[in-house]
Amino acid sequence: MLNRRGVLAAGGIAAGVFGVPKLLAPAEGHESTTHAAHEPVAFQESKTFSGTRPEIVPWTRPMPVPPVLKPLVSTSRQEIYQLSIERTTAEILPGLQSPVMGFGGQFIGPTIKAKTGRKTLIMFQNKMDEAANVHLHGGHVPPEHDGHPKDLIEPGRTRLYLYPNSQQGTTLWYHDHSHGTEAAHVYLGLHGAYVIEDDSERGLNLPSGAYDVPIMLRDIQFDDSGNIVVFDDPSKRTTVLANGVPQPYFEVAARKYRFRLINTANQRVFRLRLTGDKFTRIGSDGGLYSESVEAEELLLSSAERADVVVDFSKYPVGSKVTLTDSAGGEILRFDVVRRASDSSRVPAALRPLPALPLSTVDREVDLFYVFKPNERPDGVINGKVFDMDRVDFTIKRGATETWLIKSSDPAGVKHNFHLHLVQFRVLERNGGPPHPSDAGLKDTIPITAGETVKVQATFTGYTGRYVYHCHFLEHSWIGMMAQLEIVP
Repeated sequence: MLNRRGVLAAGGIAAGVFGVPKLLAPAEGHESTTHAAHEPVAFQESKTFSGTRPEIVPWTRPMPVPPVLKPLVSTSRQEIYQLSIERTTAEILPGLQSPVMGFGGQFIGPTIKAKTGRKTLIMFQNKMDEAANVHLHGGHVPPEHDGHPKDLIEPGRTRLYLYPNSQQGTTLWYHDHSHGTEAAHVYLGLHGAYVIEDDSERGLNLPSGAYDVPIMLRDIQFDDSGNIVVFDDPSKRTTVLANGVPQPYFEVAARKYRFRLINTANQRVFRLRLTGDKFTRIGSDGGLYSESVEAEELLLSSAERADVVVDFSKYPVGSKVTLTDSAGGEILRFDVVRRASDSSRVPAALRPLPALPLSTVDREVDLFYVFKPNERPDGVINGKVFDMDRVDFTIKRGATETWLIKSSDPAGVKHNFHLHLVQFRVLERNGGPPHPSDAGLKDTIPITAGETVKVQATFTGYTGRYVYHCHFLEHSWIGMMAQLEIVP
């Protein structure tokens, strides 16, 4: 029986009569999940592989850097792009082409570079046999261009997305947000980096060009024959990828690098460290910090970003520096292969954070599961399953509000929280100061059962409907999402 007692006693919901994959008890590395009533399946369009799963030999393949998408038209006011959404294949395991989905026909989509004040228009053409859409995660965009779950691109159709790029320089990412299929689509590859640059940030002389590298981290599961499994127990997603490759190496010069780390996993929480070194953290989801900080560890829940600088100049040529995760072990090795001149710097003072206006509205958001006899549980926010015809919060444009985010989950399940349209500031956690990982401008934060996090946001710019949800995508898939409407 799929109920609360069963979860607490067994540590999860095992696939059974209703084919519901296991709901994990909270554990480091992976967070809880549940799915629609179907058996876990290996994703394959045809019998592409039926032998033994290829062995992953660490540090034998380079980490690719996703190419920067070239515009069809570029002016001082706007850039126009075209990008396909299609089924394709990728060599994730060595020597094996696995069926995946991809923007531009690649497992990790191309990086899109934008500039503050210059518009980006992208024509997304859906070449798949099922509907999809695109959400610019962290983007301040009109509602019709936000990738609302109801706004689908049907097979064979094209949709134009307009991104004003009115916000400051930051690291965003784009991914599928189609209703009921977002978790599977992102898991299978529909994601890519979106970088906004601005002149004031450029003036800081941070590492740039080839020394400014996006790294998208995630996990994946293969069956014994090497086919991608969609979906099963998340603890079986033991293969961790850096830009789509398991345990790759990345050759670096003995100088400073800027790495834009993006957690694109459906549910994993990364605790990242560098062997024998520290990160210099310079930014978060919404852009630069007010000042740089040294960090021994980075905590990134699904969809969070960390903007860091690593200085390899202290290492002799031939040195190896490894990026590790507390649960996934060694996931990426940096190989120092040459000396290089370096005029970049990391100033102590970066960019002042915006002032906190007076908040006039207080709200509460509670994320948890509702258990039902003989059925899968519902993911709910404030006790309600997502309904795109229902507005949960009505907000005046320009208002500043304080939200208390909490989880009263009866099974002790962890969640996280993502708010569309605006960045927010974390004011406190559990009545005390925010965690170091809460610093700066945020759009996504982790939330543990029994925990409370107070955040403040100002809803500027647009009117219309947007969503907020748990960004463990298999949680939002089963209803842990709600809708706000901004009114004049």
